[in-house]
Amino acid sequence: MRADRLVAALLFLQTRRRVTAAELAAELGVSERTARRDLEALASAGIPVYSQAGQGGGWSLVGGARTDLTGLTAPEIRELFLLTGPDADASPQTRTALRKLVRALPAPLREGAEAAARAGIADGTDWTGAETGEPRLAALQRAVVDARELRIGYARPGRAPRERTVQPLGIAAKSGVRYLLADTADGLRAFRVGRVTSVTETGAPAGRPEGFDLATAWRALAARMEERMVAATVRGRAAPGTESVLEGLLGGRIRYGEHGRDGWTSFEADGPSPEVIAARLAGLGARVELLDPPEARTALARIAAELTGLYGGTPAAPPRAPARGATPPG
Repeated sequence: MRADRLVAALLFLQTRRRVTAAELAAELGVSERTARRDLEALASAGIPVYSQAGQGGGWSLVGGARTDLTGLTAPEIRELFLLTGPDADASPQTRTALRKLVRALPAPLREGAEAAARAGIADGTDWTGAETGEPRLAALQRAVVDARELRIGYARPGRAPRERTVQPLGIAAKSGVRYLLADTADGLRAFRVGRVTSVTETGAPAGRPEGFDLATAWRALAARMEERMVAATVRGRAAPGTESVLEGLLGGRIRYGEHGRDGWTSFEADGPSPEVIAARLAGLGARVELLDPPEARTALARIAAELTGLYGGTPAAPPRAPARGATPPG
C-alpha cells in the first residue's frame, strides 16, 4: 500500500505547481503526518521534490519536473476512457479509479480524457425491456485475479439455473458479449457472464492448468463453438424485401445467390441444425421457402401443423357477463 501511495502522491504533484501536506492527505485519505512522511520518502528516493516553508509554501517538483509513470499517450488515454468512462455498470471502485486518473493526468491530456468519458452511455436493457447487464462480472473478475474457486449458478435459455463448481481462468469478450473461461469437472468451458445468476466463493484456491494461456485457450474453445454453430446448412429462397429481416435473424451466416424472374432470391444459411434454422425462420411464413435438406422442410411443416391445431379452429366465444342482478354461479 505504501508504494501505491507514493505513486499516487507523485502523480498528484505533477498536476499542481505546489501542494501542502494537508491537500495531499485529503487526496490520499491519510493523516497529514503520513502524507508528510510520504513526501519526505519521495525526496529521499531521489525524486526532485522540495519543500518551501512559510505562508504560500508547500511541496513542488523541482523546475516543474514531470515523471511519466504510465507511458500513456494522449490517444491511448482517450481510448481508455471511451471504453470505460460511460459504463453505467462499472463498479464503484472502477469509477473512483477513473476519477483519480483524470485528476492525476497532466492538464493537456485531462481535457481529452474527460471528453471521451462523456462521449457515450451504456444502457443495461434491450428494446424489449429485458435486462442485458452483467451484475456478476465484478465478482467473477475478482475470483480470476485472486485465483479463488467458485460455485456459480448458470441459467441456459429456457432452463432453470443449475449450480456448478468452477476454477475461473479468465474473462473473454466476443462481439460485446463477455464469457468466463473456467476449468470444470467436464473440462474447459465458457459461461456467458450475463447468464450467471449467482457467485459464491468456496474458500478453496482455484487450480490453474500448467502452462495455461488465456488467448490460446479462448481461440481453441471459440473455434469449437463456431463449428457447432455452423454444423448444418439449408438452402432456400426469399420473397422480395425479406433480405434485411433474414440478416437480422441469421447475421453473417446467410449467403445470397441469384435473383429469380419472380423477384425471389436464393440463399444458403448455416446454423447448429436444420431444425434450429427452420424454427428461426418460421415467423416469416410464406415469405421464405426452404428447399433442402428435407429435415428443414419437415420441421417447418411440423411447426405449421402445431400452429394450425392451436389457432386454426373457430375461436371460442368469450364468457358472457351475468345479467344485472343475477347471482353468479358457485
